[in-house]
Amino acid sequence: MEKQKFFTYKGRPLVRNGNTLYYGNMWEDFVVMLMIKDTTKQNDLELANHVLVQLMATDPNINPKDCITKKSEKVGLYNALDIADIWLNRALNPKKS
Repeated sequence: MEKQKFFTYKGRPLVRNGNTLYYGNMWEDFVVMLMIKDTTKQNDLELANHVLVQLMATDPNINPKDCITKKSEKVGLYNALDIADIWLNRALNPKKS
């Protein structure tokens, strides 16, 4: 069976399902969920406008309401991915922050 390859951003998987993107490895302690709340049309492209960013614990024993440890809203997908990467690095490597 061939191993499925994911698109990556800064070395971590970035998986999209509709207007929701998941950034990080699901087997690690945290991932980031990015929800595209609205888009703008520029020429023939749909660009993410407002993006909700949520740092989430992946522990299945935690209540889903309690698994969100940080959240913010950013304008533009790049800004959202930038803060997602910072949060994920800090959450996974607390001694290096």
